[in-house]
Amino acid sequence: MTQEPILTARGLVKRYGRVTALDHADFDLYPGEILAVIGDNGAGKSSMIKAISGAITPDEGEIKLEGQPVNFRSPMDARSAGIETVYQNLALSPALSIADNMFLGREIRKPGIMGKLFRTLDRAEMEKRARAKLSELGLMTIQNINQAVETLSGGQRQGVAVARAAAFGSKVVIMDEPTAALGVKESRRVLELILDVRSRGLPIVLISHNMPHVFEVADRIHVHRLGKRLCVINPKEHTMSDAVAFMTGAKEPPREALAA
Repeated sequence: MTQEPILTARGLVKRYGRVTALDHADFDLYPGEILAVIGDNGAGKSSMIKAISGAITPDEGEIKLEGQPVNFRSPMDARSAGIETVYQNLALSPALSIADNMFLGREIRKPGIMGKLFRTLDRAEMEKRARAKLSELGLMTIQNINQAVETLSGGQRQGVAVARAAAFGSKVVIMDEPTAALGVKESRRVLELILDVRSRGLPIVLISHNMPHVFEVADRIHVHRLGKRLCVINPKEHTMSDAVAFMTGAKEPPREALAA
């Protein structure tokens, strides 16, 4: 690839007491791609994603966004920089409406004195924007933008979380196990959503244990092992068995993949 990565990490280290979760880990995400991140439990992939999304601060190493070094002290810092994360537990508030969840922490206030002085929310504007984003992503099977999130199915909730990330993620969207708790039909819809978001030009980091899903949508696959990046493989040139063998250490990855 001749283009420059949009997001890179070099030499990330994170220790928890005597446990080293990240051991000089590297990472590269290119513009407009879906990069899958796979690894055994305990391989450190979650710690790496948390470092990139501001949820943890690495002890060592450097993260760059669009070539500029960044130091995220919190997920809000990463969000301000244009990196949105959809976590496995969704981080939605079940009792709030779809529109409220879309704008959670980023509520729009009414213009003028009502918004400035009385901090009145502009509900009509939030509903309009939420509806537009859900429609854009083909999610308007949800009839009422004001219905509580707890009334939605698992797939619909995931859809709201993805729509929120796509609405606000101006540079990168990270998805942590987005299909883990879903049935076949709902998983299919979420995979289509991921491809939809990518078609709008947003690069996506997809953390997943589901190999068929990874091989279906990923452009490249980052294999994480023992706290660091082992290799990056092309799903068109390797099989799922290869990926699992690299991930578990049963097989050595090819040299060119190590240099990737």
